[in-house]
Amino acid sequence: MTFKASIITLFPEAFPGVLGVSLIGKALRDGLWALETTQLRDFGQGPHKNVDDTPAGGGAGMVLRADVAAAAIDSVARDDRPLIYLSPRGKQFNQAMAQEWAAGPGVILFCGRFEGLDERVIEARTMQEIAVGDAVLAGGEAAAMVLLEACVRLLPGVLGNDTSTVEESFSDGLLEHPQYTRPREWEGRTIPDVLTSGDHAKIEAWRKAERERVTAQRRPELKRTGKDA
Repeated sequence: MTFKASIITLFPEAFPGVLGVSLIGKALRDGLWALETTQLRDFGQGPHKNVDDTPAGGGAGMVLRADVAAAAIDSVARDDRPLIYLSPRGKQFNQAMAQEWAAGPGVILFCGRFEGLDERVIEARTMQEIAVGDAVLAGGEAAAMVLLEACVRLLPGVLGNDTSTVEESFSDGLLEHPQYTRPREWEGRTIPDVLTSGDHAKIEAWRKAERERVTAQRRPELKRTGKDA
């Protein structure tokens, strides 16, 4: 089963973007995952293919129409994949979600624009609203790339060493320990002696202690919950 990402967007030319480079891009070219885009404007109304209209009740901006969005969504085979609407008011994206979706057949991502999407289609098509941070973007395309990269890098064979995801940040509710490499001394700062001792038990204990320390300092809520927030 190949992980398949289907993206509904007004800007299909934005993809694959950063997803087409480095190991993620190589995995795409090697067929370890698949990417397709659907142009939302193809389902627009009238001679100008309008996809939006003014907000009911008044207000600034424009809202994506329910009929247009639904037609685009319905044109994409669901294949038991979650239908995700990238929205700043959505549930915060986290590593647990990436792990869950990476283990499945793929995702369908709807990239929002303007003031948002008509609530009726969100309800009618059981869309999951997901945010990638507490900030507002101009559209959902960049957020879609963040979500997809987090998922795809977890797929078997994508990374050069599959064990590299075992002790990274959020993998078990803790942030990653500090990393060092050559030279051993740089601008008067040295690599901790334990890391060059060759004592694997002591190295493992040091890394675990550092993960606990860094998490407590920077993301104490993760330490309280025992998982990524």
